[in-house]
Amino acid sequence: MNILRARLPKKVAGITVVEDPEALSVFIEPACAGAIWRRKASPDFQNWVDSLPPEQLPQGRVVTRADAVSAVVAELCEIAQTPVCRQRDQLIDDVAALADVFSDLMKPPYLRVRLQVVTSNACRKFHTDALTARLVCTYRGTGTQYGIATKGHDPARVFTVPTCAPILLRGTQWPETPASGLLHRSPPIEGTGETRLVLVLDPVHSLEDAA
Repeated sequence: MNILRARLPKKVAGITVVEDPEALSVFIEPACAGAIWRRKASPDFQNWVDSLPPEQLPQGRVVTRADAVSAVVAELCEIAQTPVCRQRDQLIDDVAALADVFSDLMKPPYLRVRLQVVTSNACRKFHTDALTARLVCTYRGTGTQYGIATKGHDPARVFTVPTCAPILLRGTQWPETPASGLLHRSPPIEGTGETRLVLVLDPVHSLEDAA
């Protein structure tokens, strides 16, 4: 996929913004609440994925090794009858590349790969995921929203991750003291007619925990 630079400041609400995937290693440093790779897709790719009928967007949830992600996403595209073209190959390659980046950081034997087509207010409440860490990348539609919460309230300022920019988020199982207060949610889109295509990657350390 051809990647262009998105406009974001270097630090937003506890999130460190980086310019390239190698710099996402900042995520494992103690003072980092989360990280965003500042990028956006080329207009050619974005126009393609935005114009696909929702039923042709690949979706599914699979636990697999990082080196098998490309084949998994290709199969999901076949099932959805995503048109065979250069942009489809770019999508497959990009998901596989993000899986490699996330796997190199977290070192799990397996990944849970979820591609989801979203048209409702899924996960619309601000929360922290019950796992160690998660990568989220919205290929189509409004990106994940996040902010810093205080005293159990929702964030006073809400920020939105640019489309196609991956965000790394720590979960409740991350050994962090004190907690950063960083919360996130899916953007509320129900009733707008918007369709999102969201990639979620989770580390899986045992197939017994993969359910």
